Amino acid sequence: MRKSILILLMAIACGSGFAQSRLVSGLLSDRDSKEPLPQTTVQLLRARDSSFVAGTVSDNDGKFSVKAPDDGLYLVRITGIGYKTLLRQVNVVNGKDVDLGTIVMGADAVMLKGATITGQATKVTLKEDTFVYNASAYRTPEGSTIEELVKRLPGARVSDDGKITINGKEVKKILIEGKEFMTGDTKTALKNIPASVINNIKAYDQKSDLAKVTGIDDGEEETVLDFGVKAGMNKGVFGNVDLGIGTDGRYTNRGMGASFDDKSRLMVFANANNTNDQGFPGGSGFGRFGAGAQGLNATKMLGVNYNFELKDKLQLDASLRWNHSDGDVSSFGSSENFVSKVGAFSNSNDKTFSRSDSWDGRMRVEWKPDSMTVVTFRPKFTYTGSDSYSNNLSASYNADPYLYVTDPLAAASLAQLEADDLMVNKRESKSIVNAGNKRVGGMLQYNRKLGVRGRNVTLRVDANYGKNDSKNLSMNNVHLYQVQNKLGQDSTYQKNRWSLMPTTNHGYSARFTYSEPILRATFLQFSYEFQYKFSKSDRSTYDFSNLGEHFFRGLSLGYGAWDAYLSRLANPLGSYFDKRLSRYSEYRNYIHDFQLMLRIVRKKYNFNVGMMVQPQQSKYMQDYQGIHVDTMRRVTNVAPTLDFRYRFSKVSNLRINYRGTTSQPSMTQLLDITDDSDPLNISMGNPGLKPSFTNNFRFFYNNYIESKQRAVMAFLNYSNTRNGISNRVTYDDKTGGRTTRPENINGNWNVNGALMFNTAIDSVGHFNVNTFTNVNYNNYVAYAARNASSSSVKNTTRSTSLGERLETSYRNSWLELALDGSLNYTHSRNQIQQQSNLDTWQFAYGGSVNISLPWGISLATDLHNNSRRGYNDASMNTNELVWNAQLSQGFLKGRSLSVSLQFYDILRRQSNFSRTVTALRRNDITYNSINSYAMLHVIYRLNLFGGKDANKGMPAPPVEGGHGKGGRHGRPIGPPGGFGGFGGRPM
Repeated sequence: MRKSILILLMAIACGSGFAQSRLVSGLLSDRDSKEPLPQTTVQLLRARDSSFVAGTVSDNDGKFSVKAPDDGLYLVRITGIGYKTLLRQVNVVNGKDVDLGTIVMGADAVMLKGATITGQATKVTLKEDTFVYNASAYRTPEGSTIEELVKRLPGARVSDDGKITINGKEVKKILIEGKEFMTGDTKTALKNIPASVINNIKAYDQKSDLAKVTGIDDGEEETVLDFGVKAGMNKGVFGNVDLGIGTDGRYTNRGMGASFDDKSRLMVFANANNTNDQGFPGGSGFGRFGAGAQGLNATKMLGVNYNFELKDKLQLDASLRWNHSDGDVSSFGSSENFVSKVGAFSNSNDKTFSRSDSWDGRMRVEWKPDSMTVVTFRPKFTYTGSDSYSNNLSASYNADPYLYVTDPLAAASLAQLEADDLMVNKRESKSIVNAGNKRVGGMLQYNRKLGVRGRNVTLRVDANYGKNDSKNLSMNNVHLYQVQNKLGQDSTYQKNRWSLMPTTNHGYSARFTYSEPILRATFLQFSYEFQYKFSKSDRSTYDFSNLGEHFFRGLSLGYGAWDAYLSRLANPLGSYFDKRLSRYSEYRNYIHDFQLMLRIVRKKYNFNVGMMVQPQQSKYMQDYQGIHVDTMRRVTNVAPTLDFRYRFSKVSNLRINYRGTTSQPSMTQLLDITDDSDPLNISMGNPGLKPSFTNNFRFFYNNYIESKQRAVMAFLNYSNTRNGISNRVTYDDKTGGRTTRPENINGNWNVNGALMFNTAIDSVGHFNVNTFTNVNYNNYVAYAARNASSSSVKNTTRSTSLGERLETSYRNSWLELALDGSLNYTHSRNQIQQQSNLDTWQFAYGGSVNISLPWGISLATDLHNNSRRGYNDASMNTNELVWNAQLSQGFLKGRSLSVSLQFYDILRRQSNFSRTVTALRRNDITYNSINSYAMLHVIYRLNLFGGKDANKGMPAPPVEGGHGKGGRHGRPIGPPGGFGGFGGRPM
């Protein structure tokens, strides 16, 4: 008996020993916002010698737990960028767990001015359908703006014109701390906000104003990037001035000032540069072909953004922006069309000068007079004035001119090609254009909850008015080498026209929405919208053609310099008025939109399914070439809508979405007119065009494995278009010219998908790998001709493209080394034109290094080799080795002053050459620009943060690990950075 009791007691003791996990746990919270702090570094140290025992990071709810190996005294060290380091003593006894409860962390404004963070940062995490990128995990060079930060995000792309796409979707809006910033303009944020003030970036789909208050998914979601600032910086004043001067007359100057408090945020920007807003040259690598600047462009910008909020009462977002640009663009083009055998090759030389001024003002006011009512108002206005003048020389040939001459447009070359009977046509054209555009509009929305949960009614009204005035002087001299006149000589003719074209457009819409709960967490929703759109054009044309090739010889082009040309006419300008070429037209569109939707909301999933019926009536009227036309067309579109979201967990979800959309032909496409102002490129309208209808399907999945710091994302998109619009092209054998006419066509569809995988290799996070794979298949249908004499037939081009981006990186407290590569393969097959088949490769590989040295010195450099293969033209199979570098030095307390020297394209290998290939033609083009130069930057930062610790002036101690609110831990950070090309102190 005693023996049995002893064995039982021993078993209980052993079981108790196994059950003792010695877990030290807690919950981290921000002192000011009371929000949980995710991904904060927690280290368990031995109390006797502070040696490292174990470590972890808090989860998305701010919770953490770390296991002690045995009983004893320990120190728990908690660190985060922008927060004071916390130390807690823990005594683990009898193998029991220790719960530290809620631990409140306060911002350290002094540390924000220049701390060194040595822990490692998780690059990306997910929470439901939101991607959260840790800014501190993407080290950018001294003075960088957020453009360089965004370029480094997995799945993100920033095009040369500032367009952002992330995970296959275009970013429509930028937010700062959840507040709208410069609505309708993403470029201002990219080019002006310093990367060093950013703590994290959230990417998600934001619902429309209507969907936010009603819960009705109206399909008008916008993909947004929401930038969170570092802890402690959301109260106070900070500013940056960045002055840069470079070789070859390059300059860039930027300034920013911001004032944040609990209720309001004011940000002011100024920018002037002639570097085409280039960021760190080479950016994140991955290969860029023809990525040099398109011309010599100088821009100026002034902007102000203001946000104000009274919690649960009033929210106001407002922005005002002025932009000025001056352009000097020279382009040299060479093309081959695959349809006609006559005039198949052509070359052009174009010189264009342009300037423009624009104003853009927008506001959003959301007022909640009580808990049941929301009123939203969005007024806006835009004004743009522009001038330009251009000079163009082009020619077409029956054979590749480069087989005979080196410069096909030189006078001697033209004479030689004419003697060899290879010339088809030559054209010299000049133009002077002035345009002004004014537009105002607004949206007013009223929503009222009707007592029962889920029952509400919404009224929305939109209105807009726009006016445009343009003046255009065009002069064309055409020489036709294959057409003879009565004297047996080459035929020549001139088309000289002066056009005045005022246009007016306005429209309004009214929408009623009602939601009714029918079962538990189940709602039936109905909406009706009426839209009216009107546009009017009244073009007056004065024709003074065929006055001789040299009639205007000796006159110079210039902004608004048409008076010199018009005054040379023998008769008063009014006598040249051509009623047949003048045109008056009106276009009216009436749209009724009925939608009925069933909405089911559950803890694990949301399901919306509905039907849209959209009857439309279109009317257009025109007086042109002595013919009066008045036509009406009725069309009804019916399309289902479906949206299914399933939440596997807080960090993993699946979404399936379908929606149909309709698109009306433009007014220009519908007008039955022939526009021969460009004699060799004549366009015609088609009044019989039908609206196109597109079906869109999207599958999206994401997951995050916190223990491995691993993120996975996949999407698949499919779309097809009924009654798509394609241009039917007819070629003229004699002149080499072409006539295009839009036609409806069926058979266009495409499917594309992508996979993103990002993971830490080691448990500490020193090594990281991320990859982005995409596949695209396009079935493109267009009209083409087998030869110049045959009629157009339907032609199908099937194109498959594969893309891969792979990057691996190593980082510690002073060094980041990244190796990356990209590959793009295109396989294209054309049903009729075998010569347009493609199997081309574009690939790039290289690396970047960021080094933080003592005494405030930092070095950033990248080297990438960009290559092309598989082109029939050997000149296209090139290698471009592009090397860029920057050396920076910080001065004054907190490194508030920094000086950096930047070197762009040191080896002078970056080209401005690009090629595009379609089913109808190949086009090569080269632009003038300056890609290789050096730039000296001087950046000064002013930081006056709120809080009692903000201005103590204490030196900032080195801190390990950590992150800011909602961010990750990880990299050396500097003061709020400057702007421009290469950027702030490594973050």
